[in-house]
Amino acid sequence: MNDSVRTAEIQAHFERFTRSVGTLSKEAGRAVGEVRLVAVSKNFPIEDVVSARGLGQRVFGENRVQELLTKVLEAEALGLDVVWHMIGHLQTNKVRQVVGRVALIHSVDRRRLLNAVEREANKKDLVQDVLLQVNVSGEETKGGFTPEETEAVIFERERFPHVRIRGLMTMAPFFDDPEDAAPVFHELRALRDRLSKKYDMPELQELSMGMTNDYPQAIREGATMLRVGSALFGSR
Repeated sequence: MNDSVRTAEIQAHFERFTRSVGTLSKEAGRAVGEVRLVAVSKNFPIEDVVSARGLGQRVFGENRVQELLTKVLEAEALGLDVVWHMIGHLQTNKVRQVVGRVALIHSVDRRRLLNAVEREANKKDLVQDVLLQVNVSGEETKGGFTPEETEAVIFERERFPHVRIRGLMTMAPFFDDPEDAAPVFHELRALRDRLSKKYDMPELQELSMGMTNDYPQAIREGATMLRVGSALFGSR
């Protein structure tokens, strides 16, 4: 596929998805711009990122550290004005490579990782924005804090002066009927609202939830960030 055909394909995907998000947001009584898109560029080349940036998309998410670092360098070499988020599982031994290189880590899912991010951010004399990954559904195959563990971390947040907790993230199980994901998203929003009020944390704003298969339900339940790849770039 030549570059112009691929660019046109991505443009068609983005326009279709943007219209869908706008319609769903309006139906849910959400303000324009309240739902933001993290374009998941995993397994797509930097040329696709360039095309998406040309359409106005600035925030991109990567699942794997090595691919993230490669794309960061490629984007810098091209002078591309983009923002990177780490959205996949992060091993503690790779924290050093990520802290300070991304605007937001969505997947802080355990104490050991949180401690590692704090240590590395301290070494680099910066504050790293993160989301706490919550295993709302209780699936054994998924990582994440329980709601109770999430509250304990929030309660002890002053122990992590170099980490700024901006909100919560979850991954709903894959359901044949995406409507079944709605209660998972609803519970995450309820947890965010309760913790923000109880601990006087107006900065606890973000809800990263909803992917290609269940983003309509996530929008309806209050998502502020959608993590979407194939709906934007096509199948991998």
